[in-house]
Amino acid sequence: MKIAEPDTVFVATPQRRSPEHRPRFALFDLGFRPFYVCGAAFGALALTVWLLVLSGVPLSGGYLPRADPIGWHAHEMVFGFAAAIIVGFLLTAVRAWTGRDTANGAALASLVLLWLAGRVLVWSGPVLPAAIVDSAFLPVAATLLLRVLVKAGNRRNYFIAVVLLAFGALNAAFHGFAIDARPDLAMRAVYASAGIVVLLVSVIGGRVIPMFTANAMPGFVARRWRFVELSVAPLTLAAFFADAFALDRAFVATLACLACGAHLARMIGWRSYSVRGRPILAILHLAYAWLPLGFALLALASTGWMRVPHSLAMHAFAAGAIGGAIIAMITRTARGHTGRPLVADKRDVACYALVMAAGALRVLGPLVAFSWLSTWILAAGICWVLAFALYVAAYAAPLVRPREDGKPG
Repeated sequence: MKIAEPDTVFVATPQRRSPEHRPRFALFDLGFRPFYVCGAAFGALALTVWLLVLSGVPLSGGYLPRADPIGWHAHEMVFGFAAAIIVGFLLTAVRAWTGRDTANGAALASLVLLWLAGRVLVWSGPVLPAAIVDSAFLPVAATLLLRVLVKAGNRRNYFIAVVLLAFGALNAAFHGFAIDARPDLAMRAVYASAGIVVLLVSVIGGRVIPMFTANAMPGFVARRWRFVELSVAPLTLAAFFADAFALDRAFVATLACLACGAHLARMIGWRSYSVRGRPILAILHLAYAWLPLGFALLALASTGWMRVPHSLAMHAFAAGAIGGAIIAMITRTARGHTGRPLVADKRDVACYALVMAAGALRVLGPLVAFSWLSTWILAAGICWVLAFALYVAAYAAPLVRPREDGKPG
């Protein structure tokens, strides 16, 4: 199925409603609305809690915070924060790709409540209900999306449901290892799940970044190499899973180098170096640039050369690539679907700068002066919290209200 034109890629073909027929409360009209505002708020809250934990502030928690605080932080940023944004994005995109409604109204509200229940139970327990409820979210979301794709005959995007099911299986595996008191294996499930999210960033970025660039830059033509496009996804997953399964370090380093080269070649073909003066576009390229950097750091960490810690590579993917892609897309799609111009305002630009600063401080800072690690982490965390808190402050009202142009969605 052909994807829509660049700036309508996430927008279906709705009919304008007269003002008297527009609902006053639109939070559950489309998936991006509740999941963007709740996900961004949770991203700020979870990092705030983590900074308090690192500062030695005693916090009472049940299940994961008590058993494995580091595991709680990693789990909640991937399966809590990132998963919410991904599901909100896909519920919105699939409606545009198929022209059919995805979950809305009571069904969407129930899905959001399932996600919220997972966040509360993972913090407080009891353990078994927490694992069951939290593990159910992604499979339920995948089922809802797959039903729409099948009805529309949109086979090209069936893989999205498969990816979400794999993501959910890794979440269930994390809980199984955590309950079995195997935090080392639980963390490896997080590493593999980060690979799933990076895969989505790579696949969706590969579709939309060249289109958005061509739309904003007259005469731009992205150059694509078939062997690069065919190798990006398998190399990305192979490097992450080889690392997660603790395979031979030389093998992991080789795969990471190949993945780094593939993503870098993509950016050369997109002429990312020439994108400037358009923040809403530039942030997409900047976020993607963390992928080759992350794989380069993973290769260094695997070989032990330069003594690069493995955590720096993981944070290059998490804080830089995933965080950057998320802030880029939740501003762009929120603007497009609330009937606002696709031009970043000062608050958007501040969000972009803060997320990129968070990634740089968390990853590049320790490379310069590792002895200041705690300072880098604190500074990065503050930037991250400010970025997503600012997003909530700027977009909460538009996400709750109907579109300004009177269209549904």
